[in-house]
Amino acid sequence: MNERATFGAELRRLRRAAGLSLTGLADRVHYSKGYLSKVETGLTTPNPALAALCDAELHAAGALTALLPHEPARRRTRPDVRASGLPPATGDFTGRADELQAVRDALETENGVCVISGMGGVGKTALAVRCAHRLEAVFADGCVFVDLRGHSEAPVDPAALHDRLLRVLGVPAERIPADPDDRAAFYRTRLRGRSLLLVLDNAADAAQVRPLLPAEPKCRVLVTSRSRLSALDEARHVSLDVLPAGTAAELFAALTGAAAADAARVAERCGRLPLAVRIAAARLRAHPAWDVAELDRRLAVEADRLGELDDGERSLSAAFRLSARQLSDAEGRLFGLLSLHPGGDLDVRAASALAGLAPRETDRLLDRLHDAYLITQPAADRYGFHDLLRAFAVETGEAALEPEERQAAFRQLAAFAVRDAERADRLLSPQRYRPVVTYPGGLPEPVPAEAVAWFRAEWPNLVALCRRAGELGEHERCWQLAFFLRGYFFLAKLWDEWIVTHRWARAAAEAAGDRWALATTTANLGIALVDRGDLDGASECYREALREYRAIGDRHGEATALAHHAWADHYRGDYRAALRDFGTALAFYEQTGSRRNAAITERGIALVRVALGEAAAAADVAAGTLTVFDELGLELDAVLALNCLGWARFHTGEHDLAAAAYREAAARAEACESDHEAARAYTGLGNVAFARGAASEAAGYWARADESHPGLDPVVVGETRARPA
Repeated sequence: MNERATFGAELRRLRRAAGLSLTGLADRVHYSKGYLSKVETGLTTPNPALAALCDAELHAAGALTALLPHEPARRRTRPDVRASGLPPATGDFTGRADELQAVRDALETENGVCVISGMGGVGKTALAVRCAHRLEAVFADGCVFVDLRGHSEAPVDPAALHDRLLRVLGVPAERIPADPDDRAAFYRTRLRGRSLLLVLDNAADAAQVRPLLPAEPKCRVLVTSRSRLSALDEARHVSLDVLPAGTAAELFAALTGAAAADAARVAERCGRLPLAVRIAAARLRAHPAWDVAELDRRLAVEADRLGELDDGERSLSAAFRLSARQLSDAEGRLFGLLSLHPGGDLDVRAASALAGLAPRETDRLLDRLHDAYLITQPAADRYGFHDLLRAFAVETGEAALEPEERQAAFRQLAAFAVRDAERADRLLSPQRYRPVVTYPGGLPEPVPAEAVAWFRAEWPNLVALCRRAGELGEHERCWQLAFFLRGYFFLAKLWDEWIVTHRWARAAAEAAGDRWALATTTANLGIALVDRGDLDGASECYREALREYRAIGDRHGEATALAHHAWADHYRGDYRAALRDFGTALAFYEQTGSRRNAAITERGIALVRVALGEAAAAADVAAGTLTVFDELGLELDAVLALNCLGWARFHTGEHDLAAAAYREAAARAEACESDHEAARAYTGLGNVAFARGAASEAAGYWARADESHPGLDPVVVGETRARPA
C-alpha cells in the first residue's frame, strides 16, 4: 500500500472510530466533504495543514502527519523563509464557523488584509491561529506570526518589526538598513514574488500595522486587535462577539465534562466570554473537592466574579486592564462614571449628565470607548456594557474617582432622568396633577420625542435608577421617578414594575419625611394593586393615603383617595359604598373645576350603575365623559369611556350601538398603543356577536383579544366576566 493510500485509509479508520461522518469531519476541519472523500480514497494528495487539523480533531497525536507523502526537494532561486512557527492551535476550539469563513473570505479579496477585533478574552488570537493553521499550506513561503504587544507597556515599534521580519525572510543582519524608511522599503522589496501569510497579533492601532502591510499581492495579512482599527481602509473587518449560549456551554462541557444544564449556567455567569469560560473550567479542574454547583456559587455574586475568574496564570481583570491602559484620562474617567448607571444601556445625553460634559464631547469619548471594545453599542444612539466589563468599570471607577465625584455624577444623572420622565409624562397625560419639581443647572437639553416611544425605550433604565436612587439615599429622586412612571405603567399595564417601584418610592418618601409624597405614592400603589385584582391590598393603601392627606390638610388628595377607594369597592361588589365615595369626590372636583378627574369619577359611577341594573342611565353618563375627554385631548381616557359606553349599551340590549362603541374603542386603543383596552374592546365585540348568535364571529374577536393582551382579569374587566367560558 502506498503512502497516499495509507494516509487516506488511516484517516477513514480514525474518523469512523470517532463516530464521525465525512460531513461531520468537514464541519470540524472546514474542508469540503468532497475534498476529504478524495483524500480518503487516494485521489488527491493531503496537505500538512489538513493533517495537523485531523490529528487534533481525531486525537491522533501526529499519526496522520507522519503519513504525509514526501515531496521532492524543490530548487529555490532565492533563500527560503526561515519558519517562525505558529503558536499551537487552541485545544477544544468550539464554534466560530461563520467567523472562520468570514476571515477566509476576507483574505481572498484583492487587498488580502483582515482585521479580527473584539474585547479582551473573546478569542481573537485563537481564531486567527486556527485560521492560519488551516491556510498555511496554501502559501508557498509559509506563515509568520508576530505579537505586536499593542496593549502592553512597550508596544513593538514598526522599525523593530521590520528588522525582525527581514531576518525571518533570510536577510543577514549586516544587510538590514539602519534608517527606518530605508528598512521599510527594503522589507517591501524582499516580499516581492513571495507567497506569505503574515499574522500580526495584538495590534495597538492602524499606525502600527500600516508599515507592515506588503505590496506583494500574493501575500496576505491577518491582524488581531482590541481596537477596531477602522482607519485601515484596505482591510476587511471581522468583529468578534461573545459565544452563542449553546456554544459557550459546549466549550465548558468539553473542558470539564459538566452536564449540559450546569455548563449552560456557568457559561452565562462567564458572560459567554471564551477566556472567562476557560478560566472557570481551569479553576474547577484545579479543585477536585469542588463540584459545578460550588463553582457556580462562587461566580453568582457579581461583585466577586472578576476575582473568581483568575486561575493564577490568567486573569480576566488583567486582560481588561490591558484594554483600559490605552485610554486617555478623559476616556478613563467616563468609563468609570458609566458604571454608575444601573440600567442596561444609556444614550449620549444620559452619559453627558453623568460626565458633566457637552453631548458632542461625550459622544466623542463614547466612540473611543466603543472603538476599544470597552462598551457595546446595541443601537445607533445607545451604549451599554458586557456584564463582566461593567464589573471591571465599577472597580475602575471606585479606584480612580473620589466618592464625592461619583455621588455628584449620580445625582446629576438622577435629576436628568426625572426631568425627562416628567416631560414625557406631561405629553402622555397633560391634565394630570403634578407637584413642582426643581432641577439643577447644567443638564443636557431635552430633545423632542414621542412620549410612548420614549417611555418604551427608557422605562427599564428608569426602574433601575429608581431602585439605585433609593439605595444611595437620593430619596426625593426615587419617589419622583416612580411618580412620573405611573402614567406609562397604567397605559402599558406593567404591573410588576409599577408595584415594585412604588414600594421603593414609599420607603424613600418615608425616609425623606415627605408626607405628601408618601400619601400620593401609596395611593398610586393602590391603583396598581386594583389592576392586579388585589382589592384588599389596594383598600389598605387607600385608607393609609386618606389618613396622610387628611393629616396634612390636602383636600384634593383626600378626594382622590376616596375616588380610588370607590373603584375597589365597585370591583368588590359594594356598589352603595362606591357610589357614596364617588359622589363625595365628584362634588369636590366639580367645585374646583377639575374636569378630567370629574369625568374619570363619572365613568366609575357609570360602571356602578350598570352593575345596579341602570344601564340606560349609565350609557348617558359614559357618553358625557367621552365628550369631555375628547375636548381635553385625552385619548386614553376617551378609549376607557368608549369601552364603558359599549359595556352599558351591551346591557341595554342595543347591540348595534354597543358594537359601534367597541369598534371605535379598539381602533383608538391601538392608535394610542393600549393593548389592554384594545383587548377589552375586542372581548366586548365578541360578546356582542355571541349574543346575536354569531358564534364563529365571536370566536374571531376573542382570539384577537387574546392576541392583544391575554389574560384580562375578570375582577376588573366586566367584558371578561361576560365572555362565555
